[in-house]
Amino acid sequence: MVTSIGGPRVLLRQLRETMAEPLASQERLDKIVSLIAENMRADVCSFYVLRDDGALELFATKGLAKESVHMTTLRLGEGLVGLIAAEAEPLSLDDAPSHPAFAYRPETGEDRYFAFLGVPVLRAGQTLGVLVVQNVERRKYGEDETEAMLTTATILAEMIATSDFDNLIKPGSDIDLRRPRMYTGVSFTDGIALGTVVLHDPRVVVTNFIAEDTEQEKLRLESALEKMRVSIDAMLDHGDMQPSSDHREILETYRMFANDRGWVHRLTEAIDNGLSAEAAVERVQNDTRARMLRQTDPYIRDRLHDLDDLANRLLRVLTGDGHALGRKELPENAILVARNMGPAELLEYDRTKLRGVVLEEGGATAHVAIVARSLGLVAVGQAQSIVSMCETGDEIIIDGTAGIVHLRPTPDIEQAYVDKVRVSARRRAHYAALKDKPSITKDGVEITLLHNSGLVADLPMLDDTGASGVGLFRTELQFMIASRLPRLPEQMELYAEAMAIAGDRPVVFRLLDIGGDKVLPYLRSAQEENPAMGYRSIRLGLDRPGLLRTQIRALLMAANGRPLKILVPMVTETFEFLQTRMVVQKEIERLRRAGKPTPSRLELGAMVEVPSLLFELDQLLPEADFVSIGSNDLVQFLTASDRANPRVSKNYDPIALPRLRAIRMVVEAAKRYNIPITMCGELAGKPLEALALMAIGMTRLSMGPASIGPIKEMVLNLDLKPIQQSVGAALSEGADGATIRQLLQEWIDKQNLPV
Repeated sequence: MVTSIGGPRVLLRQLRETMAEPLASQERLDKIVSLIAENMRADVCSFYVLRDDGALELFATKGLAKESVHMTTLRLGEGLVGLIAAEAEPLSLDDAPSHPAFAYRPETGEDRYFAFLGVPVLRAGQTLGVLVVQNVERRKYGEDETEAMLTTATILAEMIATSDFDNLIKPGSDIDLRRPRMYTGVSFTDGIALGTVVLHDPRVVVTNFIAEDTEQEKLRLESALEKMRVSIDAMLDHGDMQPSSDHREILETYRMFANDRGWVHRLTEAIDNGLSAEAAVERVQNDTRARMLRQTDPYIRDRLHDLDDLANRLLRVLTGDGHALGRKELPENAILVARNMGPAELLEYDRTKLRGVVLEEGGATAHVAIVARSLGLVAVGQAQSIVSMCETGDEIIIDGTAGIVHLRPTPDIEQAYVDKVRVSARRRAHYAALKDKPSITKDGVEITLLHNSGLVADLPMLDDTGASGVGLFRTELQFMIASRLPRLPEQMELYAEAMAIAGDRPVVFRLLDIGGDKVLPYLRSAQEENPAMGYRSIRLGLDRPGLLRTQIRALLMAANGRPLKILVPMVTETFEFLQTRMVVQKEIERLRRAGKPTPSRLELGAMVEVPSLLFELDQLLPEADFVSIGSNDLVQFLTASDRANPRVSKNYDPIALPRLRAIRMVVEAAKRYNIPITMCGELAGKPLEALALMAIGMTRLSMGPASIGPIKEMVLNLDLKPIQQSVGAALSEGADGATIRQLLQEWIDKQNLPV
């Protein structure tokens, strides 16, 4: 084995000094490869950069022909360099020309060099380029030399990614790390948003890469590991961490990785090679990420998220770094990018500057998606691996309608979307012109269009859309964004303000619908195997009467003599609704005894979202003043598919025969008892699905404000009665779901409806 001069620590210090010198970009790279060649006692050192067109371009060399720089290229997977780039693994050979992947480039003059060592230059697990050393004599590079090269590559990756080497890139090209990328996900909301990336959980930026004292760095690493392990153990020992919970499984995985000797050994080895503790974590995670990204086993790829989170957690302990960007300190036209997030986290941000949200996970009916719609944000989910591919400040475009995200878009794509935004603005102006027109079909069927809401901030949009009122006000949002349980005066103030803004238009206040996946941090609850079917909604309210009574009292007092509509969520059996009515009656009597005004008219409605209630309609409807259908949960329970699980939530058409028949059952029962019925689930805001609802007799639809204009335009151009007859016949004859959807599309085409 040939030993290097001074070892990797000397080289790293020399590289740092070189970066500080006032050198031109090419001169700096030339000096870097010369330093590496000298330190490694190599005859050749070459640095190849992966371009955005998939070609590896020789950017600098010491030992090969100078004229080959920026002229020699290899395709990804071509030659030894292309092989290393594709597999993200080091390659050491004592007779490189005899390797089957060897690709000869005459202009380089490398055919006389036999010994070869190449390592990938990685950042965020992605290949940025390849670093190569070669020698004339036949010899095998040892593990220590390979490790030293990998350590050097870590520093080189950061230099290239963060320094100005743009003038070395040919016009019209860029490095692959910065190339435009497109992600196809799932649409949460319609619309288009152009802006800049803000990472919800930004990666820790490592600035100190080189160790001054390796023993001190090892002590820092050991201390940080111990601190992190203690915090994980403390969370696992927490009283509400049940053995079967998903949270516990994730933390158990963290603990397993945090105590893995192999992982710790690799971290220590990286420090021995001259890296700081932070840079060692970055280096090891880069290598691990690169390998795991190339695995086809979904379980292994899922564990990559766990390792990413653990490495970031360790970096935060080492650096003492909190979030790099305060939650409320947003640039203009900010677009949040995250693996996943809860609705309360989204509501922490400054909504005046926020334009959109992109998630790696989540489903269209997840609560964060519902809140995004309520806030008027453009949102897309299931954009796989986007977090690791972007940095805060990158340009980004969200096409919510198509479920597509463009990261670092090209100028022509950006211009195309600017034009789309202009067209969209004209469409909004067109919809605004419709706001005062009665929502009546061409054949005289009146369709009442209402808002779904949950924030006072979006209620002024009632004037913009011309909606008839609020069909669903989600009161839980106030609880989800609070750090403690909202007091009676706070609740009363919110409800009174909502009614004041709505004016004469009705507002249907849904009682607190928490539990399941809507967790309040200040209300401790046991972890559940199936939270969507667990301790939630009115079950929780009836079990905690103080919580329920306080909210009902706040609503009654906020009405201050005005009409009031209260909706009871997740009614499973009629007796739950009757119990809630008794609580309401007691609170009314309490107000009367105190000499305070009671609502001039009080209506209590039931939400139909649990399938068992379909068989209690004859018992429930005589007791209710109105009913609302929650399609999100109803479809979830009818199909036994978790609406937050993208693997199954998209498999079932919500207007296929079984679901549409179930909804029609409720509509027809409401007609028999002559009580109003409203659809306030997500189906109401989608044109084709809304048409299906109208076709089975649903004439009251509540939706996100952005959907009012498109749905009203469809209504105004619609002959509904022949579609009702056609769909009714199809349902009675047992048509399948695809036929129902196809049938509706045929009617849309036949009537030339603006869908």
